[in-house]
Amino acid sequence: MIIRLHRKFEKQFARLPNKLRDQFKKRRDIFLANPYDPILNNHLLHEPYAGCRSINITGDYRAIYFHENPNMVRFIAVGTHHEIFGT
Repeated sequence: MIIRLHRKFEKQFARLPNKLRDQFKKRRDIFLANPYDPILNNHLLHEPYAGCRSINITGDYRAIYFHENPNMVRFIAVGTHHEIFGT
């Protein structure tokens, strides 16, 4: 599977502390091996991210992505649940 990063994701990722960046990379590797590994809590989202999915990076941090095609995903956002969803 190919992973692409949206420009917004790249900006948000750059502002994360190194520890969270490293945690994302670990979860990305798990995602590449098995996108539905239970540790990721991969699930479908509703508005305003209808058609996208979310994976857990930590207890509160999430990464949002969508499938561009069967072999490619694009991560579009990363941050706390509150930062992304406002709740």
